[in-house]
Amino acid sequence: MSDLLKNLNDKQIEAVTHGDGPLIVIAGAGSGKTRALTHRIAYLIREKGVNPWNILAVTFTNKAANEMKNRIVKLLRKDSAPLIRPPEMNDPSLPTVGTFHSVCVRILRKHLHLLDYENSFAIYDDTDQQILVKKIMEEMMMDPKKINPKAVLSHISNAKSQLILPDQYKQYAHDYFSEKVADIYPKYQASLKKNNALDFDDILMQTVLLFQKHPEVLAQYQEKFKYISVDEYQDTNKVQYILINLLAEKYKNVCVIGDEDQSIYSWRGATIQNILDFEKDYPDAKVVVLEQNYRSTQVILDGAHDIIEKNLQRKEKKLWTEKEGGEHIQHWLADNERHEAELVAQEVTSVVTGSEHPEYNEFVVLYRTNAQSRVLEEVFMRYGIPYKIVGGIKFYQRKEIKDILAYLKLVQNKNDSVALLRIINSPSRKIGSRTLELLNDFAVRNNLSMFESMLLVHEISGINPGKAEIITKFITMIKTLQSLNSDTPASGMIKHVLDKTGYKKMLDDGSVEGEARLENIRELISVANKYDKLDGGTSLSIFLEEVSLIADIDSLDTSENAVTFMTIHSAKGLEFPYVFIAGLEEGIFPHSRSLLDRSELEEERRLMYVAMTRAMSRLYLLHARERMLYGEFRSNAPSQFLDDIDQSIVETNFGGSKARQHMAIADIIKNPIPVEVEQGFETDLDTGDRIHHSIFGKGIVVDLKGGVVTVAFEDSKIGVKKLALSIAPLRKI
Repeated sequence: MSDLLKNLNDKQIEAVTHGDGPLIVIAGAGSGKTRALTHRIAYLIREKGVNPWNILAVTFTNKAANEMKNRIVKLLRKDSAPLIRPPEMNDPSLPTVGTFHSVCVRILRKHLHLLDYENSFAIYDDTDQQILVKKIMEEMMMDPKKINPKAVLSHISNAKSQLILPDQYKQYAHDYFSEKVADIYPKYQASLKKNNALDFDDILMQTVLLFQKHPEVLAQYQEKFKYISVDEYQDTNKVQYILINLLAEKYKNVCVIGDEDQSIYSWRGATIQNILDFEKDYPDAKVVVLEQNYRSTQVILDGAHDIIEKNLQRKEKKLWTEKEGGEHIQHWLADNERHEAELVAQEVTSVVTGSEHPEYNEFVVLYRTNAQSRVLEEVFMRYGIPYKIVGGIKFYQRKEIKDILAYLKLVQNKNDSVALLRIINSPSRKIGSRTLELLNDFAVRNNLSMFESMLLVHEISGINPGKAEIITKFITMIKTLQSLNSDTPASGMIKHVLDKTGYKKMLDDGSVEGEARLENIRELISVANKYDKLDGGTSLSIFLEEVSLIADIDSLDTSENAVTFMTIHSAKGLEFPYVFIAGLEEGIFPHSRSLLDRSELEEERRLMYVAMTRAMSRLYLLHARERMLYGEFRSNAPSQFLDDIDQSIVETNFGGSKARQHMAIADIIKNPIPVEVEQGFETDLDTGDRIHHSIFGKGIVVDLKGGVVTVAFEDSKIGVKKLALSIAPLRKI
């Protein structure tokens, strides 16, 4: 037996030793897919005599690509030293390994002239693209306040990922905004070409167009890449799917590896159907299913399977491990979001107590949205537990939070020049560096603050009347906020800042990023709410003081030995001995958007599956009876995912004496209080029915037990509510 097959299980060996022809490896979580993929490439070279020059392996991240390269080099070469630099595509001793984009850029550098570009093209980043779109919109007399350039670029990006060309987009336009995008897209693409530039999406789209328009170039790369491997195939979009099929069309030696149960990126164009339909595309494909898990206990795997098996869009598999049994999954009910964070902190402290060198990096807290990290950060700081945030920056260090706090500090103290300079052009007021320099010089000469200098702007030579008027309007706005502060609590002041400064309008641009930033600010409103009982003025003062104490703590251990906080999307591919999943409530996880769309609910279930399978030894599932989120108190039902898990492998803890004084929400759901249904209200309801509530509007029935109906309302501010049929004014539609 080849030494390349040692320490592989039977299914991995089956995948590694497959020679010619299409192959799909369905690799469950923690089943050693990267090991199988890299060993297969090494096996083709060492045992099958395939020339490394003829092998292509693509993945999605530079980190994953570099890991693959180093593993392959280690298997092919006697010395196991890591690569000093990535292998070049023309290095005949090594296969081509890289991301989709890096491989395509190398191809375009040689052949893009065939599409009337120069091969020395520039690659435009987000800022470059926005400048270009704004310029085009100005030429077309379009107001960027009415048609947001970021939103335009988002739609163009989606079109390119679906291989929809500029002259084709108009047929997909269905409303005013998309019709405007249809007008902008061709001009944007023409401008890119005029500037000899490609944006990120172009890199893939132009490679496909190159192959389609110039079959001789495609034939060249079909001969070069006779054996193709694609990692994380469930995450491919349409243009990537077409690209791979074009390259594999001649020899059909294509190996795709992935797991449809871990497809969680549809929001950025990934198409789960690509992996589900592989056997239709290649009817003679060999199928290998990797079900042996090397990461988690059997209890954790069984719980995750209970979740994912309810999805329809999947291939049946059930992970197993030689680590039989394992500790029960912990299901904890907290009073509120702070109590939830305290339970996590207490458990971390309990586990590491007595350890001379606590290994905090064995713990991770996962959540659905970044806004949930704020309370966790505050509690962990107070407990003195080191933490780090992956996939984002700490809550109080996020730009939008620092901006809003700067506005509030300026309202509280007009002489805070640092705060003033931070927000003077956020949103943009076109107050340039020269104007600020003149204001600062005047302030220094006359011993004034920047704010006081601005009050006298009309006396400063060198500042033209137009700029002076803009500065005067800014001063008037700040003065208005200062007057409001005298009788407005802290949370109300944040809302005033959002509206009167134009900050909300700036963020509310239709982009995912903008919405995420607004959610973070709404979470800041949640923090401020607890100071609302104080008098106006005092409320903001105490709020800023306490926030500063939290934000300025500098004794935090910044080494890597820290508890990790991250969104579940960021956790894919990672593993931890101890995993906490927080916020398991309807409308949060699963997200409220998914409760009205089965395909989105299936993606949320896949996200839960990914979260659970990060755990190696211990898994904790947490939810709260009541939660302050985005400035509102919510008492959402426990996540439906909790009911999916076999209760024989779950240990439930109501998280403290206070919580035990109340009947658990889960018990209320399972044992609703019987009620008599009055005439005149809708009683003929079933799960999935669409209803109308006279106050809350339209929604869908997600649960119906006894006299209690659970409804997910279309209005995200209302979310999921439990209603008594005896009094709820419902009508089936």
